[in-house]
Amino acid sequence: MNDAHGNPVSTASTAALAHAEQALWRTLAFYGDAVADLDAAIAADPGWGLARIAKADFLLTLTEPSLVPEARSLVAAAEPLMAHANSRERAHFAAATRCAAGRWREAGALWDGLLLQHPRDLLALNSAHLFDFYRGDALSLRARVARVLPEWPADDPLRPFVLGMHAFGLEECNQYAQAEDTGRRALEACPRMPWAVHAVAHVMEMQGRHAEGVEWLRSREPDWAPDNGLSVHLWWHAALFKLESLDTAGALQLFDAYMAGAASVVNLQWLDGAALLWRLRLLDVDVGARWQRLASDWAQPVELAGHCAFNDCHALLALIGSGELGRAHALLEAATARAAQGEEDNRAMAGEVGLPLMHALLAHAAGDHVGAVRLLYPLRRVAHHFGGSHAQRDLIDQTLLAAACAATGEHERAVGHALLNERRLAKPATPLMAHWAARLGQRVNL
Repeated sequence: MNDAHGNPVSTASTAALAHAEQALWRTLAFYGDAVADLDAAIAADPGWGLARIAKADFLLTLTEPSLVPEARSLVAAAEPLMAHANSRERAHFAAATRCAAGRWREAGALWDGLLLQHPRDLLALNSAHLFDFYRGDALSLRARVARVLPEWPADDPLRPFVLGMHAFGLEECNQYAQAEDTGRRALEACPRMPWAVHAVAHVMEMQGRHAEGVEWLRSREPDWAPDNGLSVHLWWHAALFKLESLDTAGALQLFDAYMAGAASVVNLQWLDGAALLWRLRLLDVDVGARWQRLASDWAQPVELAGHCAFNDCHALLALIGSGELGRAHALLEAATARAAQGEEDNRAMAGEVGLPLMHALLAHAAGDHVGAVRLLYPLRRVAHHFGGSHAQRDLIDQTLLAAACAATGEHERAVGHALLNERRLAKPATPLMAHWAARLGQRVNL
């Protein structure tokens, strides 16, 4: 039997396959409970190993260290079922095994091999796409999708989701015009697609189109905001557009209404909250007890640090902001210890970027602006190696700007001037850019 896109499956249960395909749509669209659908697929055919692998893949894409043991158990339970699986499913098992072991790059290579044979395998494509993002591999984020996109018929109902992936990959490769065009075409075919809305929002962020970005997200709000797993991240983007116009009150209103408290339940959402509050901190905005509430909600034990350097750095922001410096240093120590062990990809990601960034953030928090500039400036060249997007990693540049502005040394001020020059040529001037210029004694015409 084949699935809806011609990929061979070993199950004979049409019910199991229907549940798995519904879960795949939910994963792509961020609507509903994909885990419930995958549990139903497993129940409908307990002997179908791919359903367990798909659930493991989904859990792993959340980058939650607390979910890794469950993902590994699912992979282990699928292993004896591989005797009755087809070659495609065995390749998925091999990729999930590597991914669950933290060897994300190897998993990506195996998913790539799958896509060469099965270019319409959305389970492989989506998993690879997300881990390309988590690894900061912008070239693969674009090229992996480009290799399979021509194989998708124009009338396939899921082709727009592939277009949305391509749009985001194009944006991360700085191909902004093509990215925006691709994202808009995807949405013409399928309006309820938050990932494509997200890709176009990224383009507007990178081009300094903050007023247009606010309107873009507002006009598309029915397609991404209600009951959607990506909504917190898109509200974060809306808040960034507010910050570009120095509407800090508006940014805080969005945080309170759509990002704080019960709205955020996983690391990928809490880190958005921390990233927003940190940017406000750099602007000397008093956010009251919001840091404390965020740190309380994000109560991940420090012993779980070291799974994803990008997440660890944002958890550190929450602890610094809430004044829990003891826990912040404990988090750094745990992440350092984990990075010295094993063969997980995060070892290199933490060693090259994550740990130096954590030291820099702690230096900045302690008022050591010279030390913060010294640590942050060289990180800019390699920051993409620990994942995230250009927009997310701009937190590094903004922290560097704040440290350079606060320092009195000639070298640190020169770094600030140089960084501001770079930003002025990258996109039109915004009120936020004018703020940093004023702190450096420069003037920007808006």
